[in-house]
Amino acid sequence: MQRLFPIALFTLGALMLWQCRPAAVNNKYQEMAENPDILHAGIRRITEIIRHDVFSPPVASRIYAYSTVAAYEALVPGHPEYQTLAGQLNGLTPVPQPESGKTYCFPVASARALMNVGRTLIFSESDMDSLQADVMADFARIGIPKDVFDRSIAYGDQVAAHILAWSKTDNYAQTRSAAKWSVDVKNQAVWQKTPPNFEDALEPYWNTIRPWVLKTPDQFPADPPNPFSEDKTSPFYKGALEVYDICKNATEEQKLIGWYWDDNPSATDVAGHFMIKRKKITPGGHWMNIASTVCRANKIDMITSADIYVRVALSLADGFISSWHEKYRANVIRPETYINRYIDRDWRPMIETPPFPEHTSGHATISAAAATALTHQFGEPFAFTDSTEVMFDLPARSYKSFMDAAREVADSRMYGGIHYRLGNEAGTRNGQKVGEYVSTTLKTKK
Repeated sequence: MQRLFPIALFTLGALMLWQCRPAAVNNKYQEMAENPDILHAGIRRITEIIRHDVFSPPVASRIYAYSTVAAYEALVPGHPEYQTLAGQLNGLTPVPQPESGKTYCFPVASARALMNVGRTLIFSESDMDSLQADVMADFARIGIPKDVFDRSIAYGDQVAAHILAWSKTDNYAQTRSAAKWSVDVKNQAVWQKTPPNFEDALEPYWNTIRPWVLKTPDQFPADPPNPFSEDKTSPFYKGALEVYDICKNATEEQKLIGWYWDDNPSATDVAGHFMIKRKKITPGGHWMNIASTVCRANKIDMITSADIYVRVALSLADGFISSWHEKYRANVIRPETYINRYIDRDWRPMIETPPFPEHTSGHATISAAAATALTHQFGEPFAFTDSTEVMFDLPARSYKSFMDAAREVADSRMYGGIHYRLGNEAGTRNGQKVGEYVSTTLKTKK
């Protein structure tokens, strides 16, 4: 009963609003309902909850993928120029269709599907319920006939249930009970746990999650890392020394870039015996926010916004699978561990080293994938300003293109001291291939 109570409240509120709605606006409700701000608000709330509940970046990408597919699929029947993703996404069977001859308000269905899938995949369900209540009340105010509204809600529920059933077949549940990654502490060449928390390896079996568009996790093999070596003349040593020197002599601009793209959902500040957790937006959440910013700034309509969101989300999700496959295959030692052993035992990176192997950079990979997807939609070059990190007291940054931003992301991981140059560059190239494949494989317009 507790799960249904917030929904009951907004249903009652909407009913009361219908009883006093202005009749004059009733004949315009379909046009008025096509408001992309509904999608933007839903994605934003999902991002806020992901940050609050501290989902890891790969898991967050899964939430975005299923939520945006649900929103898109529930909206498509109202736009005959667009087509379903069923049969295009791995394992997605035909989505329930609206009843022939009946009137629907598909933006209502889309909002309902987005929020139902989102609330099911996160923890703080009440936060999603509160937004859903506000959105549905707004729909009620524009004069949607009650039978149309109820029918649209029911259709959104059908789509959400279909997407959630599909989500249960992607092997995610099985990875929750998989054995911990075994760290070979005697092997000097491989990843070891890093300070300050010395956490277990994060999502070591993420490459077993079913891809969304990619055929296999290794469809686009990443460029290999340099062979491990302690020799000071070796490419590996030189790569680590480069990170060390850059961090020791970082300019204020480089430090700003490192912090701007930190995007660590659970960073730790250590002061003496005290440890304070800082909740920041995930890398995928940062790019979903960029997509929202660009759509808002350019007044992109609702169906096009839904198309853009789903393409970015799927590029992010498959980008994480591709990168994580390479990470645990290559199992490369992090700069922090290597530098402490062979260059300077007291050195610390500017930003916290995340708990998984180095090669390739996941942030570089998914950023290039998302940037490629956005470039396909908006063209090249496409200047924009990103203010995602303003909430964390960092100034907005402007870019000449999406790939301009993605390349800065790759550089930021070296400025922060957590990746070698090769890991960043290989990740960027791999992400571009993933984003290109997603962009050209998905057919949304007929």
